[in-house]
Amino acid sequence: MTDRPTPTGDWLALHVFYAASPRPLLLQCVRPLVAELTEEGLLDGYFFINYWLEGPHLRLRLRPATASAAEQVRQRAEEAVAEFLRRRPALYQVKDSFFAELYNTMFELEFREEERERLLGPDGRMRLRENNTFSREPYEPEYGKYGGPAGIDLAEWHFQHSSDLVIEATRTMNLHLRTVVLGLAAQLMMTMSACFLPEEEDLLVFLDRYHAFWNGAFEGTNYTARQGYDRAYAGMGDTLPTRFRAIRAAIVDQAPERLPSRLRGWAEHCLELRERAGELARRGELVFRSWDGERDLTVTDPAQALPMLLFPYAHMTNNRLSVTVRDEAFLSYILARALREPQPSAAP
Repeated sequence: MTDRPTPTGDWLALHVFYAASPRPLLLQCVRPLVAELTEEGLLDGYFFINYWLEGPHLRLRLRPATASAAEQVRQRAEEAVAEFLRRRPALYQVKDSFFAELYNTMFELEFREEERERLLGPDGRMRLRENNTFSREPYEPEYGKYGGPAGIDLAEWHFQHSSDLVIEATRTMNLHLRTVVLGLAAQLMMTMSACFLPEEEDLLVFLDRYHAFWNGAFEGTNYTARQGYDRAYAGMGDTLPTRFRAIRAAIVDQAPERLPSRLRGWAEHCLELRERAGELARRGELVFRSWDGERDLTVTDPAQALPMLLFPYAHMTNNRLSVTVRDEAFLSYILARALREPQPSAAP
């Protein structure tokens, strides 16, 4: 797949192989780099994702403001990343077998057999890149997943907002604590899902499907083990389930001002994202690829298109928070359960 020309510069992609918490990479490298390039008028957009292929790494995508700025943006980015890796290298070295079970499952999900062959070493294991390195890579938008060229344009706009939110949360919150990151991820997921699917029945169907996908895809591994779900849910008491229901109620009532500031901004963005996606569908501009990869599907009904887009949108926000697939299965479970269970009676 080739890059699609844009009115500005073509997207650039750097893959930074960094087997450690992404926090210092985001705060000490990506954040100041993006701020400087934007302030100087060299950058029109950016986003990042975390990925596992050939070893854990961060994929940084940068969109130069003009075609003539591309080389300067690339050079500045590579210099910033090289300097960061020199100053703050990841000390942990990934072993060949460390992610073997997860890699094999992800291979089965994301790559055909002929594609997997080129990514394996002579020993049949995942080929790993050297830690604390980076590489230039082609930017390959997933047109089939996000609805074609118009859908990719919308996704890229959304991904920058999501990236900004996660970097700011990383700066201001203790996201190295599991309870904190899961609490934030659950609230962001509930907010986005409720914005896209305000009807409770539709929302519950989506959450159940989301849970079934991640739980089923990794069945037989320890990545989505169901054991402990009920106990963990019970340990939350009434606080988080009540908060989930309050988030949905504020959105359904079209009163995002009732939400805390971080969630309020996210809700306003997600409502605009929903409106833009629905309009693309109504105009016949969303063209998805079928699951078997055999045909294109033009989806003109927003009721069909919105859940299709919500799935990868929610997943990529969780990805930026470094939420695991096991956690995604758990989060969708507790959100659905919180909505289904009756609210505790108020004290007389």
